[in-house]
Amino acid sequence: MSVKVDDLALKVEALLFAAGHPLSVRELGETLRIEDPHALQEALRTLQKTYGSRQTAIELAHVGERYTLQLREAFLDTARAVTPMELGPRAIKALTLIAYHQPMLQSQLVKMIGESAYEEVGHLRSFGLIRTESKGSTLELETTRAFAEYFGLPSTRPDEIRRILERKLGVSSPAATDLGPSSEPAPAPSEDATSDPTVADPPTP
Repeated sequence: MSVKVDDLALKVEALLFAAGHPLSVRELGETLRIEDPHALQEALRTLQKTYGSRQTAIELAHVGERYTLQLREAFLDTARAVTPMELGPRAIKALTLIAYHQPMLQSQLVKMIGESAYEEVGHLRSFGLIRTESKGSTLELETTRAFAEYFGLPSTRPDEIRRILERKLGVSSPAATDLGPSSEPAPAPSEDATSDPTVADPPTP
């Protein structure tokens, strides 16, 4: 059964498509000059039902307190062939922190680098460098085999990736234990190191 989509839902869809990164209800309201958050939330629910009922490669995802239009997981590999791999300093910083602390909650990454984490996670996921899994109201983040291959790392194991980063960044961990979200985090790579695009010695795409 098709879902009736009103004008507001279509405007919300247009904003999410054009933005290319997650938007909050507040940001949607400010752009559309709509003060009623309930109307916007209803429009988002309508869009979720619409995409859920279609045969489509696109989904409306709830990312923390934001919403985004993104490819479904099953179609990421297909799209990657035409996705340009451009990693700026912010993306490198986010990726380094994820690789070092994985499995890492997105909410933890937001505390470390701010709101830009939502956008960078979306970019890194689209490049296939990280995988995401829903954990309550946030996401759990881990690097993929493509990450290790792209940076020429000899292992995909989180503990070995962490040791490689420690050598490159000059930081040390008190113990080679799993640094999952519930564990005490090891010292984070420094601000300068994680914002340096050459830290992980990526090859030229």
